[in-house]
Amino acid sequence: MATCNNVKVLKGNVLYTPKFGELKVIKNGYLVVQDNKVVGVYENLPEEYKCSEVIDHGDKMIIPGFVDLHFHAPQLSNRGLGMDKELLPWLETYTFPEESKYSNLEYAEKAYKKVVKELWRYGTTRSVLFGTIHKDSTNILMDLLAKAGLGAYVGKVNMDRNSPDFYIEDTEKSLKDTEAWLEETHNKYDIVKPIVTPRFVPTCTSNLMKGLGDLAKKYNVPVQSHLSENQGEIAWVSELHPESSFYGEVYDNHGLFGQQPTIMAHCIHGNDAEIELMAKNNVYVAHSPHSNNNLSSGIAPIRKLVEKGVPVGLASDISGGHAISMTSIMAVSAQVSRLKWLEMNKEYAALSAPELLYLATKGGGGFFGKVGSFEEGYEFDALVIDDENLADLNPRTLEERLERYIYLGDDRNIIERYVAGKKVEEPNF
Repeated sequence: MATCNNVKVLKGNVLYTPKFGELKVIKNGYLVVQDNKVVGVYENLPEEYKCSEVIDHGDKMIIPGFVDLHFHAPQLSNRGLGMDKELLPWLETYTFPEESKYSNLEYAEKAYKKVVKELWRYGTTRSVLFGTIHKDSTNILMDLLAKAGLGAYVGKVNMDRNSPDFYIEDTEKSLKDTEAWLEETHNKYDIVKPIVTPRFVPTCTSNLMKGLGDLAKKYNVPVQSHLSENQGEIAWVSELHPESSFYGEVYDNHGLFGQQPTIMAHCIHGNDAEIELMAKNNVYVAHSPHSNNNLSSGIAPIRKLVEKGVPVGLASDISGGHAISMTSIMAVSAQVSRLKWLEMNKEYAALSAPELLYLATKGGGGFFGKVGSFEEGYEFDALVIDDENLADLNPRTLEERLERYIYLGDDRNIIERYVAGKKVEEPNF
């Protein structure tokens, strides 16, 4: 029989998406959590939990915490700059010069404190982050996330070709530093973990990619990179690797495409063979619509990917993307899905509010395990949303309130944040 030991109960309007497009709504419901796991959501509180204190949030909404699958932590300072450039010139002009500064650990610590505070502010309870090529500054980022109580995968970036002289690694040193970093961090924290991170194929030799694939397997850690983002990039990959029939096959040939859990950002222009391999290998897509728009990359075929069995979550892609707010990313995801519907002769319908919530929570949360839902056994990540300032003179259903929050809400609507069962306050650093 259950007891009230280590049990917390939240009362409010509970909304979550156990499946893509399926919205569960429990008005004035009870969300029961024991230790760090969800026990269940109930219309009436079960007798065995009535000994617990109930935290009553009244008419507020309780939703799962947001998950950002692709965020370049050192690029926060570059938000809103160079948005008139395509991907490759943008990297050369803004990205590489900024990332090179992170050899300075004092600079890195100051900058990464801002990153962690911004993630907290916008309700991003789990994130997947790129660092830089510098392992010591990457360790600083991981330490700050752990102190803040936020969940994350963090990657030391690897790049040994086609990069500026001031920001490039020797292949052997890149692999040596990465292994030392993995050895130090793979069991260091509870909910902050390392992820192997080749920047993308054009900046990584075959020897480096093969070595990184081997390290991911040796230390049983996941992989992240970029895929089929820009037409010029895809053409460049084809020139560098004529032995491969499509971009994703290059990663696959080096053990970096689902051999370990894998996230690929963007995935806009993949052909059917690439999509089929992604589905087969359970490779996640980090959908980054702000970035795709800003850098003139294109519109990812999200519904097609989902229907083909590819797991998809949402991403800010700071600083190609300018917004950290997941509500902003959900709204633009809906907008570009309507344009894609027109572009593809109305074959794939636009994304609905329940589908957007799924992508922002359980869709990306699946990469972390049982994260992003209020189903039994899921880790309890949650946001309490006060949307009173968005109300009008008419009574609205909870479904309508959710949709309005997606389009009009921001960080000021988030009044409480929970990660892995713990209430997380604003970082004090």
